[in-house]
Amino acid sequence: MVTATFRFHQALNDFLSPQRRACEFSVPCARQATTKHMIEALGVPHTEVGLITVQGQVAGLEQRLQDGDHVAVYPQAGLPDTAQEKRFIADAHLGGLARLLRMAGFDTLYRNDLRDREIADIALREHRIVLTRDRDLLMLRDIIHGCYVHALRPEQQLVEIMARLALTSTVHPFSRCLECNAPLQAIGKSLVLPRLPPIVQTSHEHFTHCTRCDRVYWEGSHWQRMQHLLDAAIRQAGLQSLHF
Repeated sequence: MVTATFRFHQALNDFLSPQRRACEFSVPCARQATTKHMIEALGVPHTEVGLITVQGQVAGLEQRLQDGDHVAVYPQAGLPDTAQEKRFIADAHLGGLARLLRMAGFDTLYRNDLRDREIADIALREHRIVLTRDRDLLMLRDIIHGCYVHALRPEQQLVEIMARLALTSTVHPFSRCLECNAPLQAIGKSLVLPRLPPIVQTSHEHFTHCTRCDRVYWEGSHWQRMQHLLDAAIRQAGLQSLHF
């Protein structure tokens, strides 16, 4: 039996049992165990890990552990350059966050009937970042980029993701359909006039519509509320990003 000593840093401690947080602890490992196997066995998804050192040397997820190894594990602050396109897939419990990310202009796939395996397959095929509060989902080997979402409310989840992934400078508000994620396009008033409420027919001149479901959007009171929400999220994310 191999025994290794672990120390997890910063936000990774949230995944550990209380007695293992912010301290070194030793655990028995299978003789062929890798760093990935043991880190996830202790409750930390590999997508949350940014740096591993073994005996003070940088190590990969597939390094096999030796008896007496000291392992330090540091969190993933952002994502590598290969993930800079920032396309997302959210699991069934993050519909509110998916809607807010679409509001901010980010390509965010969401269906509440997708199984974990389907999410992993889509993420791999379409190069999407998995967003979830299910750590077991993030431990699937095929998931390359993912974020465990700590916050409970959609507005705070948006702030968390924008801060962690430095999204504030790439926001394109109201450029995607909130319902189906497709891009929005400008459309002439005359083409949508019969579909507008009477008050909107006389008070607004500029409209967009979804290129997939044809839903029509205009800058009403709902737009103003969403704009205020997004402005507040960008401000908060800018402050929080200083801590990532």
